[in-house]
Amino acid sequence: MRLWRRSCSKVLCAVLALVAANILLVVFYTKGTIKSLVVGSLHKEGAAVAQRPLHLKKDGAQADGARLAPKKFFLQWGKGPSRARQKEAHYLFLKFGYNAFLSNQLPFNRSIPDTRHARCLQKTYPAQLPSLSVILIFLNEALSVIQRAITSIINQTPPRLLKEIILVDDFSSHGELKRRLDEAIMLYNQSYPVLLKLIRHTKRRGLAQARNTGLEAATADVVAILDAHIEVNVGWAEPILSRIREDPTVVLSPVFDNIDFNTFELEKVELAVDGFDWQLWCRYDHVPQAWRQLDDVTAPMTSPSIMGILAANRIFLTEIGALDGGMLVYGGENVELSLRVWQCGGKIEILPCSRIAHLGRYYKPYAMNLDIPLRRNALRVAETWMDKHKYMVYLAWNIPLQNSGIDYGDISSRKALREKLKCKSFDWYLKNIYPLLKPIPNIICYGRMKNSLDESVCLDRGPVPGNSPKMKPCRELSEQNVYYLLSGEFYVGELIAREDVNEQYCLTDSGRGEKPTLELCSEAAKRGAYIYWDFQQGKSIKNKDTARCLEIKRDPSGTYRLVLENCTQQTWKIQHIGRNWGYS
Repeated sequence: MRLWRRSCSKVLCAVLALVAANILLVVFYTKGTIKSLVVGSLHKEGAAVAQRPLHLKKDGAQADGARLAPKKFFLQWGKGPSRARQKEAHYLFLKFGYNAFLSNQLPFNRSIPDTRHARCLQKTYPAQLPSLSVILIFLNEALSVIQRAITSIINQTPPRLLKEIILVDDFSSHGELKRRLDEAIMLYNQSYPVLLKLIRHTKRRGLAQARNTGLEAATADVVAILDAHIEVNVGWAEPILSRIREDPTVVLSPVFDNIDFNTFELEKVELAVDGFDWQLWCRYDHVPQAWRQLDDVTAPMTSPSIMGILAANRIFLTEIGALDGGMLVYGGENVELSLRVWQCGGKIEILPCSRIAHLGRYYKPYAMNLDIPLRRNALRVAETWMDKHKYMVYLAWNIPLQNSGIDYGDISSRKALREKLKCKSFDWYLKNIYPLLKPIPNIICYGRMKNSLDESVCLDRGPVPGNSPKMKPCRELSEQNVYYLLSGEFYVGELIAREDVNEQYCLTDSGRGEKPTLELCSEAAKRGAYIYWDFQQGKSIKNKDTARCLEIKRDPSGTYRLVLENCTQQTWKIQHIGRNWGYS
């Protein structure tokens, strides 16, 4: 059941409709027609290109650069929209990575379902709360999405608490974000004097520095640093302001619900805390058992990290170093801030009663391949904050420990800040804040693994689900990462290294048949499968129990397959030597 919120004033909505007349089509389409647009099919031109494969990165960024709408984006157009409208919708999807055509038809002051637990509605907050600056960061966002974010903030935040909304444009190139955005802000400020401020970067400076720009301009007690593709829900601000009033050293995250990139419908997300893996990719973790034992679904939850959207006391956030402005483009800045907060005297919490709806892109049109900045930023975090455990980031990204060739920038000022703040070690953080994240100190070599018979192909995890390793053309993919441990296991595929996730796959000899398999390491060990191997760089790979060697055979088709057989003269090499190379 949907609970509808109060709207903006009729006068403001009318004025905004005039300003955005060419992007608002509500008066021309019924709700049923709009829905048919969302679930319609590509016209003939689009249907042809939709057959090409689309490879996605973890964050949805498109790896191969073919800017395509998903096949299910338009399943049935219906009779209303013209062919020109269909082309426009497809063009807007390619431009923004979400259904901007539909966004342009939805009202700015739409209501979204209240996803809070019923007990949140019974909470009361002090009458005297800190003032709030909301910072919206954007780069080539659809104007209608930005205006819906602004309107939701105005509608859902008590006027006595909302001091300002600061928009930071990180050098957008889209024309509608120039004069038309300026005019829209002027109209907002006619109804809400000096509430909105717009700051434009004169060159692209990246997500972290854009957030710092907003922080430097803010004047309220508390800053909420948000993406511009959000809609805040009812009662979102009071839990944040109340908690920071109690403890100015806490950095907070609301709970993110999801706005579907296709339908723009709200999808409730269950409670979780924010974590990360050794590549510093964000992930959701289970809520802490200690929080469950409180039996209070409204209580704050401690979290190892934040996803990026955050709220904090402005002075505290500034004093601990704001965001690391040396981070480039996107990625890793949230983990860097999280480690710094925890290690330098603060804490991070998730607030179950504060909910914000976040629009995720199907792909990021402004950055087809984010691996380069993500990898570079991850090393910057590791070198600044992870002490003796930094090698795990290198291993996870398959980067040599020495002479990586990656310039992660000057970190001397960040290390000086760490010294000044008398911050704790990363080992303390692992033991006390994030024990689920486990270093693996006995990895002795890692990277892509090649056979002497043909060094153009590499061992590959193969499809998942499935348990058959393959030989495939060598590429820089996590599926081709191999980690050999001093204890004799071969991990194949992405390095998980977490206590709570049983996803590390071991190269296994079942003892029968000629095919090697990949098994979950712990399960294979329980079943008595053979997962321990003798290996030295440039020599054979021999199973310690069966005495059979891992080798490759060429099929008549020209492809190679992995086999287990009596050892011949085939040898193997792994790309990088680890810290603890040794021989059994």
